[in-house]
Amino acid sequence: MITELNDRAQGVLRYIIDNYMKSGEPVGSGTIARGLELDLSSATIRNVMAELEAAGLLYAPHTSAGRLPTQQGLRLYVDGLMEIGDLSTEERSTIEAQCQASGQTMTQVMERATSLLSGLSAAASLVVAPKTDKPIKQIQFVLLERGKVLVVIVMQDSMVENRVMDVPPDVTSTELTTAANYLNERLAGKTLLQAQRDIFNEIEESRAHLDRITADLVKRGLALTPQGHMDGHIMIRGQSKLLQDVKAIEDIEKAQQLLAALEEQETISRLLDSAEGADGIQIFIGTENRMFDHSGWSMVISPYKTPENKIIGAIGVIGPVRLNYGRIIPVVDYTAKVMGKLIGA
Repeated sequence: MITELNDRAQGVLRYIIDNYMKSGEPVGSGTIARGLELDLSSATIRNVMAELEAAGLLYAPHTSAGRLPTQQGLRLYVDGLMEIGDLSTEERSTIEAQCQASGQTMTQVMERATSLLSGLSAAASLVVAPKTDKPIKQIQFVLLERGKVLVVIVMQDSMVENRVMDVPPDVTSTELTTAANYLNERLAGKTLLQAQRDIFNEIEESRAHLDRITADLVKRGLALTPQGHMDGHIMIRGQSKLLQDVKAIEDIEKAQQLLAALEEQETISRLLDSAEGADGIQIFIGTENRMFDHSGWSMVISPYKTPENKIIGAIGVIGPVRLNYGRIIPVVDYTAKVMGKLIGA
């Protein structure tokens, strides 16, 4: 399609979309004539706009003389007309420092990455947490208070996961230590899923000489760690930015529907499946994104990978279709690479 547009039509389309990204408002021929560095009259520009509208790249939202880009127009812009910026050395250093994993749990790394990405992109950001399939080094049970235990899971790569588990109020520190010792004798290099399967089988077949309380701690502690995390989960920051552009009640409802969809396990699975099939940045505009049941949103997302090129999760930005793609794409791309090095190391 781009090759079918002459330089004049490309210039007008790019100018309209650039201005739409900034204001969200229709762009008229007078504005284009004043701002576009082409010696064209308003009448000529109106003719070009009419041609672009006939081609399905622009539309008139109401009786205004201005035009807005269609989804097809935005796709054409993203694929070949926009200028993608580059990150400064300072921005790269900021991303690396904020995501630095030293002394942090994996959850903290992802929280910092999503907060950073939301700030740099001025949009909502999301991280699809990696599937938990790394070997475990050890598990500890720490009594926090009566009826509450902290489960500390240390992975072989020194990443740490913390979960709080409810326990019977009469559980003692000695029983917690016994349960942890039993687990650690059998974990040795196994993933959470492998450990769950093998140890559950041993308990069910009565090959484990454990009292009732210790057996219950072992089973519940293991069940707590993989389930609901093996298929990943979504962490979202900057949700309020999804509401900044809304101008009607139906827009607020769409934003609420989007946030609800992001909490569903099916959405998480689709995002992970999408990442599995991607070599790099993916851009979904409007209805191209089949993960949601309504249009009006765009998503820029990239998988993050281990040094062996194995995809372990995804990170991205979601917001109205007038996202600043040229700014967001390099930010998401670089953050994904940093995440991959830290989490996949």
